Amino acid sequence: MTTWNKKLEIDLTTGEHRTTELSDEFVRKYLGGAGFTSRALYDEVGPDVDPLSPENILAVAPGILVGPSVPTGSKTTFGFKSPLTGGYGKSIVGAKLGDQLRNAGYDLLVIRGAAAEPSLLVIEDDDVRIESAEDLWGMDTFEAGKAIKERYEGTRTAVIGPAGENRSAISMIECEDRQAGRGGPGAVMGSKNLKGIAVRGTGKPPVARPDELEDLNKKWRLETTGRGDIEITGTGDATVDVQYGTGEAFDAKNTELGVFPTRNWQSGYFERAYERLEDPDNDRVSLDPRYWTEEYVETKRPCPYCTKPCSQFFEAEDTQYGDIAVDGPEYETQYALGGNVEVDDIEAVAKANEICDRLGLDVIDAGNAIAWAMEAHEKGLIDDDTVDIDADFEFGNAQALLETLERIARDEGTLGDLLKDGHAAAARRLGGGDEYAIHVKNMAPAGFEARGIKGMALAFGVAPRGADHLTSCLYALEMGGNFWDFENYDRLRMDGKALALKSMEDLMMVYDQTGVCKFTRGITLEEGVRGLVNAATGFDYSRSELLSVGERAHNLARAFNVREGFGREDDLIPERFTEPVPNGPNEGEFIALDDYERELDRYYVARGWRTDGVPLRGTLMDLDLPDVADEIGVTSEVTA
Repeated sequence: MTTWNKKLEIDLTTGEHRTTELSDEFVRKYLGGAGFTSRALYDEVGPDVDPLSPENILAVAPGILVGPSVPTGSKTTFGFKSPLTGGYGKSIVGAKLGDQLRNAGYDLLVIRGAAAEPSLLVIEDDDVRIESAEDLWGMDTFEAGKAIKERYEGTRTAVIGPAGENRSAISMIECEDRQAGRGGPGAVMGSKNLKGIAVRGTGKPPVARPDELEDLNKKWRLETTGRGDIEITGTGDATVDVQYGTGEAFDAKNTELGVFPTRNWQSGYFERAYERLEDPDNDRVSLDPRYWTEEYVETKRPCPYCTKPCSQFFEAEDTQYGDIAVDGPEYETQYALGGNVEVDDIEAVAKANEICDRLGLDVIDAGNAIAWAMEAHEKGLIDDDTVDIDADFEFGNAQALLETLERIARDEGTLGDLLKDGHAAAARRLGGGDEYAIHVKNMAPAGFEARGIKGMALAFGVAPRGADHLTSCLYALEMGGNFWDFENYDRLRMDGKALALKSMEDLMMVYDQTGVCKFTRGITLEEGVRGLVNAATGFDYSRSELLSVGERAHNLARAFNVREGFGREDDLIPERFTEPVPNGPNEGEFIALDDYERELDRYYVARGWRTDGVPLRGTLMDLDLPDVADEIGVTSEVTA
């Protein structure tokens, strides 16, 4: 098998650690990655646990295909109870740390408790220790990561910045140019006084059928790169190019599809980003990467084992915002720190990206918090005394964006304190403005304007961790009309999306369990991933069994939220999605609540859940989750 069957458990309160065994049955049921973290989270963190208490855990699990040179096999899952949503937390990152964790002999790391002082967890094969990080506390993520790697040669790191230290609910974990961003995992580390994790491993995960796996690796190198002989390594040094990264479809999403969120989701069309190109005296560069990669990007820093590097390392000196050096901006950054706050200067967006990465903020929730605050200020809900920054606090003001990000991360001033836990929390504190706080379960959506891609409204609504696109990747089907087993889908229709959504959630969970990047989802699909898993593990999953592994983990995530008190009302969409789009390709489009509720019913049926969103006992039993069935499973009747 391609697993060590080992779980490393750390108690930061006592300083003790131990290694325990994972059974073959456990591995076959949950596979790795998000399967392992979901099971650990359900088992160990109950509804009485505060997300920022020592009783919360941070579970870290590389996908089962991380390590044996599988093309794009890089993804590691961080699992936790979310400080942002109060529910299921999952954040996935192409982390070199995950690769080293598997090389060190561990498939799952579970961190409990809280250290008495700022600490660093160091794992070098079977040498596990907790050391002081007093001198690192207060450093930004770039400084801290560099200092740790110099101190412990050959290690790979995961660190938090000031935002995590200040327990911001929108803080992330920085993993060497990659971020575990969503749901507030940085705050969980900060609450544990854990500044960072450093890992070095000298082994290599075992493989059941190495010759077969290598043949498949060669096949998928060829499929993903056009070059079957390319060498890929855990350092992420593949040379194959994806020219514009995740922003390559920016123009299509904005001007053709009209699904690029703009001005706090008031529209899906950022017209100004293109008007500026017609002005020969305007020497700034559009958000569209076709116009800026040649000028600003000279290198890529891909994830481990990458054959489709979406990385764009942006460098500029002596700009009006100072020197800039950051991996990005990716599409979600272009939306959240660009269109949604109406900043159309790529240098400003890149600088905002760097501030978030350095200080430890999730770009999506940070950008949405500021967009909400700008609209709230515009409408008089936030007064001038609250906006205690130097720049004019209004849409399109890049300096206001940059100053506010600094305030949020450092928890400085009235505005920083208001926004540090996201815009849903800010609206509750102010007692108003929730109608333009765009979120599901307190989490801001990814950059797909749902009124022009209506199945994504349902995908945002039901995703366990909040308004998330990667739980399903349904946008891949809707924007193209065809994907995997589904054809001829109309992005402007709500009905008929439930079954496809359920199926794609199960498939994407398998990607999260294996660690294969979803950037290859249209290439490897289920068949390709299954072949790789079977060669690596020797389990010889059938199609239905492998997809059931994904379905099982997804139901665990739902069960966790049900136990926390989440219900159908938490699967509803933001009010703004029900308002007509004012301009652009989707002018006049909106989500009709009756249509949404009808498709939500169909989704619950497809999932085998009751009409209030609680999984049926029979569904959980069929998925071999008898303990979960006993705890939260219900009959088909809805009690009054």
